[in-house]
Amino acid sequence: MIVVTDSERKIRLPFSRGILTRSITLAGIDVGVAYAIATEVQKELGRRKRYAVTTDEIRELTYSKLIEKGLKDAAERYLFWRTLRRRRVRLAVLLGGTTGVGKSTIATELAFRLGIRSIIGTDTIREVLRKVIARELLPDIHVSSFLASEVVSVPKGMNPLVYGFETQVKHVSVGIRAVLERSRREGLNTLIEGIHVVPGFVETTGNEFMYLITVPSEEHLISHFYERARYSARGVERYIENADRIMAIQEYLVERAREFGVPVIENVELESTVSAIMEDMMKKLKGKVEED
Repeated sequence: MIVVTDSERKIRLPFSRGILTRSITLAGIDVGVAYAIATEVQKELGRRKRYAVTTDEIRELTYSKLIEKGLKDAAERYLFWRTLRRRRVRLAVLLGGTTGVGKSTIATELAFRLGIRSIIGTDTIREVLRKVIARELLPDIHVSSFLASEVVSVPKGMNPLVYGFETQVKHVSVGIRAVLERSRREGLNTLIEGIHVVPGFVETTGNEFMYLITVPSEEHLISHFYERARYSARGVERYIENADRIMAIQEYLVERAREFGVPVIENVELESTVSAIMEDMMKKLKGKVEED
């Protein structure tokens, strides 16, 4: 067995290909390729008869393996993300977007790569609110986001769909802000995803990153609903019936994102979407690391 010593945290752990694989995927490397490289690192240590190594030695050997395979850019990204982890830089990622654009799937992949252990869905926050606040007091949180206009009193001259949606967002945002505040106070990495992550309703600070996920068309949205139905108990009928409303909310969200300078990322293919988010985060974090 190979034992890895982390001199900073004063701990010794068995070498894990899974942990090293996750570190390598931070560089934008496919999981399969990352696992193969982690396996090569393990075999190389065996050939050298190195059964007690440091995290620095693992990092250097992994870097050299990436270089050997002609993955210079990925090697530099790998070193950058490992440096952030060593410095224990707190990260918070917020993913917004209408229902059905793939936020949950993207969040799961991001959490794996960033080593974030829990994902908070804003639908979960809304469900908690439903249990403690009666329908008579806040009727909007007891219906779908695209149907909130049917249970609130819409002022004259206001867009009913947008007003109902904003009303629900205002209430759920209280819970989102509470989660972020706890994350800041305790230095916890956080990933929050959901339709209620709306630019302007939640303020991000420091190493907190917000992204708006979109789909290119109503046809793409409907195909996502069918795909999602394969792995959940949620049906597709009511979502398809309200696809035009959902796309209208997307238009509103895109306008908000542009107003508040939040990146808009079109989700056509998972790997490309996750890579775009990781690249944007790295670019912004590099500037902060260099300033420090």
